[in-house]
Amino acid sequence: MQEELRHQMALTQIPQIGDIVAKKLLAHFRTASAVFEADKHELESIPDIGVVRAAAIRQFRDYERVDNEIAFMEQHEIQPVFYTSPSYPQRLKHCADSPVMLYYKGNADLNAGRIVSIVGTRAPGEYGKTVCAKLVEELAAHNVIVVSGMAYGVDIIAHRQALLHNIPTIGVLAHGLDRIYPPQHQGTAMSMIENGGLLTEYFSDTQPDKQHFPMRNRIVAGIADATIVIESGIKGGSLITADIANSYNKDVFAIPGRIGDPHAAGCNELIRTNRAMLITCAADVLQTMGWDNDHSPKIRRDPQRELFVTLNEAEQHIVTLFTGDDEKHIDQLRQESHLPGSQVTSLVLKLEMQHVLRGLPGQKYQLVN
Repeated sequence: MQEELRHQMALTQIPQIGDIVAKKLLAHFRTASAVFEADKHELESIPDIGVVRAAAIRQFRDYERVDNEIAFMEQHEIQPVFYTSPSYPQRLKHCADSPVMLYYKGNADLNAGRIVSIVGTRAPGEYGKTVCAKLVEELAAHNVIVVSGMAYGVDIIAHRQALLHNIPTIGVLAHGLDRIYPPQHQGTAMSMIENGGLLTEYFSDTQPDKQHFPMRNRIVAGIADATIVIESGIKGGSLITADIANSYNKDVFAIPGRIGDPHAAGCNELIRTNRAMLITCAADVLQTMGWDNDHSPKIRRDPQRELFVTLNEAEQHIVTLFTGDDEKHIDQLRQESHLPGSQVTSLVLKLEMQHVLRGLPGQKYQLVN
């Protein structure tokens, strides 16, 4: 089994062999090991393989990198999810260019009954922030998993609101699982592993290079039943994700905005050109998807502040920095607490989830009365 895993991972590292070609090889040979055991002539005889690709397969020798990655995965409890595995996301499997191998750290079911992707601009206005928060809150009672890309703006708001309302949420990364980009989202990412997960197609030493983000978007679009766009310019990653979702015959929804508002231009264009259905609330999504008449148990917690919350010493230290209705920026809390920045981020998120702190625009926080 370990040898097959080595060959599965090696298959993704061969120059000239992309996901579509790799699937053709698997269709012919059934296993990754059989691909590497095949002779030159058999490889060359397969359509779309030819001399160059056959040579690339036969000449692959970088098993040290593969073995190092397997050791990293074992150390950090990362699950390899190969294309032929039953745990591979079946929605994504039906997409022609889906990754052959995924790496996953988390506990959410990648084949859960209901999954939506929420995407949007990295610099949303107050309207977009409010709409995103409300939309996720309304989805909370309907066993919906929220997927996004861990980016600034709408992505991270969707993830954090999902955590706040106890919805499993999955972040799709454009780099390896040895880092979080942007690093400011480290605390949120750690919480997502406990209620959701982190997913990528890249080895652990892969940088968040520009070309990886459009590739990441195809996973965001393909893994979900539907994609929801909340505020987007006329160009950008959100529209790329929406167009990919359309190419996969997935449902696409968009929140309309004011004419002339640059934040709304992309959503309005998606609606105008019939590439997305206009929605104003989660009920529109639930009705269209046929999820509005279910009797499944609710998975959300009441967002009301919990009574008699027990705080540990570090959490109590953060709370004592607030007086009355004071508003404090996250950087101010890091400075005044004298704690590591990543720890403060994690503590603040936990206190927000316990409804002890309230998140405000501009990375400011306030005690909940």
